[in-house]
Amino acid sequence: MHHNAALIRSFYTAFANRDPGGMIACYHPTVEFSDEVFPDLRGARAGAMWRMLCARATDLKIEFRDFDADDASGRVHWEAWYTFSATGRRVHNSVEARFEFRDGLIVRHRDSFDFWDWSSQALGLKGRLLGWSSAVRNRVRSQAAQRLDAYIRQCGIVA
Repeated sequence: MHHNAALIRSFYTAFANRDPGGMIACYHPTVEFSDEVFPDLRGARAGAMWRMLCARATDLKIEFRDFDADDASGRVHWEAWYTFSATGRRVHNSVEARFEFRDGLIVRHRDSFDFWDWSSQALGLKGRLLGWSSAVRNRVRSQAAQRLDAYIRQCGIVA
């Protein structure tokens, strides 16, 4: 197995075990992370997001498969089952992740998933009817950023 494929496996094994320290150890200090909810996190803010998500997850289940990597890039398909804390609704999210590597660590991590599908599950009727709109996407992103900022302040994380 290529060492970067092993790095991806380590990252998602740590995620499945709700071990954000293990996840962050796979990241380069200048990592750039983005997904549909957190579109532009860099460095310590990316790590803080994983710490927050793992700390607040009461019933998180993670599975990953089809991971592969070479010297420059990698990919994995992963799925998560959890209760969305803001609404108490169950979510099953199917995600495609892409990676770039530097110095034996993940320097860029991009998660892609169907926002409308996610919002339909997480937000219920509002998500089903309006999850396709930029207004709902922007509101979810704004609320997520506020929650992350509050978590960073609460934990005294330097980001």
